[in-house]
Amino acid sequence: MSQTPESRLRPATPTDLPVTLGALKSSSWVSRSVAEEMAANLETVIASGTALASGVQGFEHTVLPQLETAILAEHDIILLGERGQAKTRLIRSLIDLLDEWMPIVDGSEINDDPYHPVSAHARALVAEHGDATPIAWVHRSERYGEKLATPDTTIADLIGEVDPIKVAEGRYLSDELTIHYGLVPRVNRGIFAINELPDLAERIQVGLLNVLEERDIQIRGHRIRLPLDIVLVATANPEDYTNRGRIITPLKDRFGAQIRTHYPREVETEIEIVRHEAKVAPTSKAVTVPWFMERIIVEVSHLARRSPMLNQRSGVSVRLTIANYESVVANAMRRSLRTNENEIVPRISDLSAALASTQGKVEVEALEEGREADIIGQLFGAATLLVFRDTVVLDQAAEIMAAFDAETVAHTGDDLASSDYLDLLARVPVLEPATRAIAGETAGPGEMASALEFLLEGLHLTKRLNKDASGPRALYRSKGS
Repeated sequence: MSQTPESRLRPATPTDLPVTLGALKSSSWVSRSVAEEMAANLETVIASGTALASGVQGFEHTVLPQLETAILAEHDIILLGERGQAKTRLIRSLIDLLDEWMPIVDGSEINDDPYHPVSAHARALVAEHGDATPIAWVHRSERYGEKLATPDTTIADLIGEVDPIKVAEGRYLSDELTIHYGLVPRVNRGIFAINELPDLAERIQVGLLNVLEERDIQIRGHRIRLPLDIVLVATANPEDYTNRGRIITPLKDRFGAQIRTHYPREVETEIEIVRHEAKVAPTSKAVTVPWFMERIIVEVSHLARRSPMLNQRSGVSVRLTIANYESVVANAMRRSLRTNENEIVPRISDLSAALASTQGKVEVEALEEGREADIIGQLFGAATLLVFRDTVVLDQAAEIMAAFDAETVAHTGDDLASSDYLDLLARVPVLEPATRAIAGETAGPGEMASALEFLLEGLHLTKRLNKDASGPRALYRSKGS
């Protein structure tokens, strides 16, 4: 069972909390279900104007309102969406809707409610000690369980199994205390998440339904009433959940809310996600990613999500955008190290480095197999053309074309220093105003070099310059030469 991210470390238990059942009864603590607890805390969140999932972007007007409604209605929830749509992150954010601390009968494996114990251990302890029963406190970070559904998942994993060690210690097989509880009982009074629910074998789905709906479990002849209190949240790919019928109807019926997630619908939203999520190797050099490079990298993913040459059933994850961004920056860093430059600025020629990070994250349709590199290259070219046409206005197009006579050529490449591009601007001064307009008035050498290469590529894609390319190296020349 994967717990919450490492950032959610369990803090020290406060010293002013009750430590016995009697003291708990004298306090203001009131027992309530997990669903009631989450709904009440969400009311506070909404009233305060705080975002339910502050780390998730692009869902503010679509997914999050539906999620809030489902929680207020105290429903179990299934999130349907292709890979890379922040489903797991969204689920993990729900932990913040739990009370920070929750009392349990001390020593309980399944977080027994001191007022309503359900395990044999907790019932016996309360019966023996009464108000002197010791109380422990569990932090909300420990009230979340998560399981990736795989075909080899067993009832023992989810529900439990007879523990041979406990039998060897002298307990009878008929004794409930011989059971080693699985993942689901151990997050009693918490949130249990199942990723890719349809991949769970049908017989395991039946066992999960029994413990969640019928409130009983059957393990090696044991038939135990176990009224667990769990909010169930699951994820699934829509293709598996709706079309193939790989989930038993009673379990599907348990979910009160079915919420469809989606990829970022606006380029600007995905750019913000990439800026936040992308990891750049630590360096003393200044890293500047020009606005047009960011937009091209994001547009590649948006075009891929609409491309008939790619398998859309598996989706095109936002992780593709992040990986491409990181690859392009890393290639620019490699150049800066070789040319001994103090700034790291990606260019169009650095997009060739994104081929490796793209190939592993998209699935080419069967009819197009063997053409992966060509198809990915077409996506990058189409994205560059789209950004150029949408954002660049050329007032000096005729003068630039005239400047590229038979003897004027422009060399570009991911291994050329920024000074080589500045030399070209000095030789063909008519390129400078358009390059400056793209890069900005305060742009340094690296940004000017990147903007110039974008301008040249845009002129080629709009059929105003010829281009001879060999890998990341290119030569731009007049159409007539």
